[in-house]
Amino acid sequence: MKLFKAMILSFLVYGCSKPLDKIELLNGYWEIEKVVLQDGSIKTFTFSETIDYFQLNDSLKGLRAKVMPMIDGKFSMESPVEDFQIVFENDSLNVYYKTPYAKWKETIKSISNSQLEIVNQHNNVYFYKRYKPITLP
Repeated sequence: MKLFKAMILSFLVYGCSKPLDKIELLNGYWEIEKVVLQDGSIKTFTFSETIDYFQLNDSLKGLRAKVMPMIDGKFSMESPVEDFQIVFENDSLNVYYKTPYAKWKETIKSISNSQLEIVNQHNNVYFYKRYKPITLP
């Protein structure tokens, strides 16, 4: 498992000319597809009312919020904003979150234009896809 994590991080860090180029893919709206729990069970999401919004700046700090898509194409914020900072450490790409109520860490396992994979502190793996608005005919 450690070898797999090292290979993923190597791809993230060295797979492009600058690591920040890859990290900037985090910006935008992400819809959860499934969660693989630590015990191996899988929870799938065919529809989710909320979308995760990430906004990252050049100093690798940013915010994350749960938002709800509206019919008019805008978003309604559903929860308090979580501040975060991305840190490359111990062969991992870690995201440190902070709110007035808690602090925690997650690790980005992989990221692309269309897919995002995050592991939380309980070793649950979250799989996201880039959010695409639903268009009505």
